[in-house]
Parts: sequence; C-alpha cells; structure tokens
Amino acid sequence: MNPPREKWVAIAGVAVLGLIAVAGFAIAIWAAWLFHDMPDAGDLADYHPPTATRAYAWDGTLIGEFSRERRIFVPYDAIPPQLAQAFLAAEDRNFFKHSGLDYAGIVRASAKDIVNIAQGRRLESGSTITQQVAKNILLTNDATIGRKLKEALIAQQLDRTLPKERILELYLNEIWLGYRSYGVGAAAYNYFGKSITDLDLAQSAYLASLPKGPDNYHPVRRKAQAMARRNWVLDQMAEAGWVTRAQANAAKQEDLVVQPEPTRAKYRDADYFVEEVRRRGLATLGPRLNEGGYYMRTTLDPRLQSAARTALMDGLERYDRRHGWRGAWGHVATLAGWEDVAKKSARPAERRTWRQAVVTQVAGGTVHVTTIEGQTGTLAAEDVAWARAGKGIGTGDLIFVAPDDAGGPALRLKQVPAVNGALVAMDPDSGRVLAMVGGYSFSLSSFNRATQAMRQPGSAFKPIVYATALENGYTPASVVMDAPISLPGANGQTWTPENYEHDYLGPLQLRKGLELSRNTMTVRLAQGVGMPKISASAIRLGVVTKMENVLAMALGAGETTVFKLTAAYSSFVNGGRKIEPHLIELVQDREGKTIFKAETRDCDRCSNGFDGDESPRIPVSGSQVWDPITAYQITSMLQGVVQRGTAAAASVLGRPTGGKTGTTSEFRSAWFVGFTPHLVVGTYIGFDDNRSLGNGETGARAAVPIFIDFMTQANKSFAPDDFKPPANAKYAMVRGIREAFRPGTEPRVADVVVDTAGGAQPYNKVFQNGLTGAPNAASAVQPATPPKKPDEVNGLY
Repeated sequence: MNPPREKWVAIAGVAVLGLIAVAGFAIAIWAAWLFHDMPDAGDLADYHPPTATRAYAWDGTLIGEFSRERRIFVPYDAIPPQLAQAFLAAEDRNFFKHSGLDYAGIVRASAKDIVNIAQGRRLESGSTITQQVAKNILLTNDATIGRKLKEALIAQQLDRTLPKERILELYLNEIWLGYRSYGVGAAAYNYFGKSITDLDLAQSAYLASLPKGPDNYHPVRRKAQAMARRNWVLDQMAEAGWVTRAQANAAKQEDLVVQPEPTRAKYRDADYFVEEVRRRGLATLGPRLNEGGYYMRTTLDPRLQSAARTALMDGLERYDRRHGWRGAWGHVATLAGWEDVAKKSARPAERRTWRQAVVTQVAGGTVHVTTIEGQTGTLAAEDVAWARAGKGIGTGDLIFVAPDDAGGPALRLKQVPAVNGALVAMDPDSGRVLAMVGGYSFSLSSFNRATQAMRQPGSAFKPIVYATALENGYTPASVVMDAPISLPGANGQTWTPENYEHDYLGPLQLRKGLELSRNTMTVRLAQGVGMPKISASAIRLGVVTKMENVLAMALGAGETTVFKLTAAYSSFVNGGRKIEPHLIELVQDREGKTIFKAETRDCDRCSNGFDGDESPRIPVSGSQVWDPITAYQITSMLQGVVQRGTAAAASVLGRPTGGKTGTTSEFRSAWFVGFTPHLVVGTYIGFDDNRSLGNGETGARAAVPIFIDFMTQANKSFAPDDFKPPANAKYAMVRGIREAFRPGTEPRVADVVVDTAGGAQPYNKVFQNGLTGAPNAASAVQPATPPKKPDEVNGLY
C-alpha cells in the first residue's frame, strides 16, 4: 500500500531542509576559508609603496636608480588637479561620492561576467579606484569570484578607514603604467621627460588612458589606439565638467610624442661605477636598497668620470690598432637585407658615433661602404692600408665606421678591442673614489676589471718593498747591488730573476733602483728586509689578504686589483695613512633621516656654527701605516720615476707627479699607478684570459699614455701644488738630489756599500746610512724560496 501523499511531502521537505543546511554549512566553511587571511585595510594608513633608490654624483647629477619597481613617490598635495581628474574621468568618475563600491558599475560588469564565464573569458573589472588599491596592494590579480568578494569588502573598509585623498594618493603612486613606470611620477618622467607639474592636458589624459593596459596603448607601436584612448579620456573630462569642450578639442589636436625608451639616468658614462655602487649598497642595506626610496650621494665626479672613460677607451683602441686589423665582424653573401644581419651585432653603446656598415665595393685603393642608416662613403686611405696589412677587407664585409674626428670627408674604420683594462681615481686624503671605469664597454661586458679582476701588478708592487725597507733601517742613501743572483729553491731548482733590460748596473742607491725598476736589486733588498715584513705591509695596506713569504712576491707575483693597489698608493701621498676607499658617502631615507654615512669622524664644535673663536679641529682619518717621513721618501722616489725613470713620458704633464709602472712576465699585464698631491690614479691593461699583450707592451708603453690623457683633463680642476713634506724630516743632498731622512739618519761619507747577498763590499766615497751598524743583510738573509711559477716573475718591469 502506497504511503499517503502527505508523508512524501514531509520526507521531501526534510530532504530539502537538509540540503539547505549542508549547503549553508559548506558556504560557511568556504567563507571562513576565504576570509580567514583577509588583510586589514588599516595597514595602509602608514603604507609606502616601494620606490627607487636614486644615486647622485657629488654635484647632484642623477647617475642611477635601483628598484624592482621604478617609481617616484608623489604626495597627494603635489599632484596637479588636472592629472588627478584625468584618472578619475577614465577610471572612477564618482570616486569622491561612493563608499568604496560603485553599485551601478558592479551591475553592468556582473551582467557581462555571466557571458564571460559561459565563454571562458576573463571577468570584467567594474572596479572603483578604491577596489583597485585593495587589489594592487593587498590582494592578488586572480580573476576569481572569491578575490572579487574580498576586494569589495576591503574597499569598503578602506573607505571607512582612510581619507579619499590618501586612497587616491596610493592609487596614483602604485599603478603600473608601462614604459618601466610605476606611478604617475615615474611615468611623467619616462614618457615625457617632465615633472608631473609640467604635463599639459593632452599628456595628462594619455597617462590616464594607460591603467587598462599600457601595452594596448603603446605610444610608438600602437600610436593610433593610444591617441584614440587619450581622446576618449578628454571627452570624459569634458563631460564631467573638469575641462571645457574647447580645451578638450584643442588637446585632441596635439600629437603624441614621447622620448625614447627610458634609461636609469641621463648621465651614461658611469655604468661600472653605478653597478659597483649597487653591489656595495646591497651589501650595506640589503633588499631595502631596491624598495626604500633612499637618497644616495656618491663620491663620483662626473667630469673626471667622463675623462676616465674616454682615456681608457682611447688607450685600449690605440693598443688594439697597433696590433692589427682582425677582420670584419660579419659577412654577407648578398647585399640584399644586410641590415637585418648587421642589427644582430651590437656596437659599443659608449661609442655613439659608430655605425654598422657594409662594404659595397672595393676598387683599387678605395673601399666604398654604406651605413645602416643609408649613408654612403669611402674609408680613409690609411685605414684601408691598415686593414690590408691585417686580415684584409672585401665586399660584403660587415664593419664599424665613424666620422673622422679631424673633420675629413672619409669614414674611419673601427674595431672593438679584444683587450680590456681599468682605471680608478681616488682622493688620497679621504678615500673618495672620484672615477672608476671597469672595462672598455659596459654594454659589451659588465665585468668590472677595477674591482673584480685579480692580476699580478708586477713592478707596481715594488714601492711597498722599498717602503718596508725604509721602515726597517734603510735610508734613501743606502746602496744595494744590482747584479746577477741565483738562489736555491725546492727540488734542486735554481731561481735566477733578471732585469728587464738583461743588464746590471752594480751598486745603486735605493732611489735609483726604484726609478729604474731593477729586479735583482729589489730581490736583494727583500732578502735583507725579510719577506714576512713585506707581506705584513701588503696585508696591512689591504693590497692582499694573505701573501706567501717567497721572494717572487717582492717582484709583484701576488695577485690584487687596481682598486686595492690604488688605495695602497694613497698612503704614500697622504703622509702614511691607510684610507678606506668608498663610493657611497651618504644615504638618507624618504624622511631625510641619515641611515648611512661614510664619514665617521666626530667634530665637537661643527654643529654649533662658527662663533669667531678657534675653528673646529677634525681628527685625521685612517690608521698610520707608514711613518710620514717614509711616505714622503717613497713619494719623492716615485717622482723620480716620472722625472728620470720608466714613466718619464708622464713628465709632459708639467707639475709634481709620481708613480710606478708595472709589467708582468710575458707581458701579460701592463700597469701604472700615478699620483699628484690631489689625486691617485691606477691604470691597467690586459686580456681577460691573461694571455700576453705582445712583446714590448710594458706599463710605460700601454698604461702610462692612458694616465697622461686622463690627468691632462683632471689637472684642470686642481692647483699645481707640490707634495707636502713632513715637518720633522732632515734633508741632505745625495748624488745631486735632495733627499729626506729621519732625524739622526742623515748620511755621512762612508767607505762600504751594503750588498744584501754577500755582505759589505768596498766602494769609495759613497753615501751610506749614518746609523751605527748600517743594515747589513748578510745576517738577515732568509732561505731563498723560489716562486711556484718561476717563469711568471722573470723580466718584471
């Protein structure tokens, strides 16, 4: 018998109620899961969007920016009303009227979303500016119903928590606008090269057109769509009454013109320096560097930096040219479409006048070329001869050409040097790095040879040997033998260092040995002083972190960097103090609070202003690593290197200058570290694979000309001062040269000469140390341990 109908109805009712309860429970669980980690809108009260740290040279030139998101934060009060109204017209006209949600807009978007869901399309936005702030800062970009619900709830919280002006400020500074730009401040600068206060109506409307999709309205690739969208924004502004119809129509007639793809800074000669600043900034500040919006003042002098880049590039090209034409960097079988092939090879970005070109015809002694821009011309006759003496040149060859610097009608043939190098310039008193170039072209190789390339300095290390000797009983009048020397080594081998010239000059004073860079004399001196003391000096100066106590190290067989050795030379110029070379002087946060300062010295009376009494006395920075008299003695000897020695070419500078050349065995590296009272400059040339530079490519030939070129420009900024002598030094004429001595060590006539390999030998009427028991190294000779690679230290110069 069938149950009565009422019973089935009751059963169905219970089932429906159960389903409703289950559904309700499921919805409650889903809602609890969805909203359990919902952000608090109140967190945005003190929120600051990530902004770029901007690095400046000492004169205020912007040289770089560090950020994940390129943004310039602009407070609400600094945003022009016209720009804000453009965004309101495009995105949320009722922003100041609704409570975070625009219900009419939601209804319109929801109706479209029904179709979108059915067709598998992305959901419509329909979002207010408040919702976009919630999504951009607190949520993800997931196009899901759950995220849209969160967005709506947070938007309402935001509207209750924050003033409308603060919400709009967050939006205009957070929004992605393309062209490497987050926020309106960066966008105005990147698109138009302007501050937001200088934007006109059409430009403001264009920026407001971008939030819906910057790529869709790219100002170059999709210019027509971009202008159409901009004009729509202008119409919306007119409709809202924020501009007149006449103003909107006038703005529509304006062309959309933007600057080329933005770069980090207008000043482009400091790429290696800026990258080193970034690396050191990360080490000091950590990830905050890329989001903290810091102001960073560096030590860079833009004028010196530009001079350094030009001097190094010119010097590397000179070296490269004298070693011959290596041939075209590409070749095409047919001239049709050669431009597409040529575009694949990048020219050095730093050589802005160079152009890719193709050889179209070779007739007799004339080579015809066409540049990638369509310019036609012929190569200079001397370049044709240079190319033919090398790998040759023919039709279809792809080459680089540039206008003649002398203004001639012919084009000059160019090739990118295979060799590389570095130049560092420092203030010897403060350690401020005024210029740094780490290679021929940062665009071709970002490896910084000034700070990252470990190389043997050769004879550029010798001043440290001589300074250590002067600290340990020797004087400028001491005499050491320059003669052949063979020393026993491990495994029965014999190490026989040689002079570069393969000659020997007999007994020489310390000055002459350093001026002429005598290897055998330096080895004898190192024997007398003891390598442990020399190694300790190099470590104390920061040239190396450790050094083997073998005599080869006295000839520069240990590895260091241009940066470290240049800093070490500063101690000779500044009176014997060790400096801490630095690139970053000051870092301040967005409120102007100093969070890093390189200057650590205290000045008790500096903050109170000058009251007419005694001026503040600031303590000298840096630990004393040499006696001031030792430092001056080495400075004087190194002046002799320029006046009479291996760097005599630098005497053309016509002012007090010192320095030391360095050339490693087999001519693998060429160095010169030179200085004036105001500047210490290290230069280096070498291949990245450390192969030979070629016979005769010494520091004097390859590196000194770069120093001269740089200092010719740098000296224009400094007075031609002389080196300051220490107050307590004593002076005496030795072989016609005025030498400085420690009190009590002034020379007197003696009849012996110190030979550190064989004790005292007769030598009539030479000036010798006036101390009782002049340094006779016969009793101090240590076992002569040869270098691990004896071939690498023969012939250092």
